[in-house]
Amino acid sequence: MQIDNSMLHKLMSKDLMDLFIRIGLLTLFAVLCARIFAPFAGLLLWGLILAVALYPLHQRFVKGCNGRQGRAATLLVLAGLFLIGIPTALLGDSLARHVYDIYSAFQNNAISVKQPDPAVARWPFIGEKIYSVWSMAVTNLPAFLKGIQAHLINVSKQVVSFTADSAGGMIQFLGSLIIAGIIMAHAESGVSALQRITCRLTGPIKGPRMLSLSTATIRSVATGIIGVAIIQALLLGIGFIMAGIPAAGVLALIVLLLGIMQLPAAIISIPAIGYLWWSGDASTVSNIIASFYLMAAGMVDNILKPLLLGRGVDAPMPIILLGALGGMISDGIIGLFIGSTVLAVGYQIFMEWVDEGSESTMPT
Repeated sequence: MQIDNSMLHKLMSKDLMDLFIRIGLLTLFAVLCARIFAPFAGLLLWGLILAVALYPLHQRFVKGCNGRQGRAATLLVLAGLFLIGIPTALLGDSLARHVYDIYSAFQNNAISVKQPDPAVARWPFIGEKIYSVWSMAVTNLPAFLKGIQAHLINVSKQVVSFTADSAGGMIQFLGSLIIAGIIMAHAESGVSALQRITCRLTGPIKGPRMLSLSTATIRSVATGIIGVAIIQALLLGIGFIMAGIPAAGVLALIVLLLGIMQLPAAIISIPAIGYLWWSGDASTVSNIIASFYLMAAGMVDNILKPLLLGRGVDAPMPIILLGALGGMISDGIIGLFIGSTVLAVGYQIFMEWVDEGSESTMPT
């Protein structure tokens, strides 16, 4: 029995139209969901990253809470808010007081500049220029400030913008920590859902492997980059305080940001050592001890990072590091985790594809 061509064409046109309508409705629905979810995407993504990174610590809390997941998550979040929120508030208050004191000194013309040492003029390349500008500031500070007023305004705007962004980022981080606690309290059901999703996308064999690789990568970056940056900032902060260097807390915060951005802490530690010797307030022996300590603390990341970054991850450490750096350049700090995870998973998928091709071409 032959089917009429016009009838077949009509049926295919109807099915094709239904398919286009369904695709269009699904696309519209996905776009609407993405728009609704977008304002909370960063907060929830940070919460998920923190939950994955802190889950081993959460399990230790669970043992001490007789297996109660919710209570352990609550205690962990409260401890995090206490350990992070209070020092951050104190640092912000100290910075605000410092800025206010500088502003009041400008208003009352109470700022005095120390006479430069003649040895400054003998510094190579820039010594004479620094000495002349410094001397001008000593002899006539109001005229000097008036000459650089435009630069001061630009710097002030950048400082205010940076401070506002930092405060907003810290508030977002604390909110993400609370969300991480909720995720950890319901970790078992969440892991089950993620396993079903990854198995649906990549298959029942590759799904659990990809999920395990993503989890291990996030924890590796948290300890190898964020953890090392925190350790280095704490060590240098203690050294700045012991050496009597002004604004030690602010300098430690800058070291933390430099560590996260994968920039050397020597940017801060070397000028701090120079200030230590230039100020001449301490003895030579104490300056030598403090200088060695600051140099060692400034290079501790070179020892810790190879030990922690990439540990437990089925991907080479350079892949993790490149992914973290590329992600940070593209999406900021959160890109550290996204970039390293995506590149590690992509590397595994690519190598499995290469291995499958190699096995199919091998002679039997």
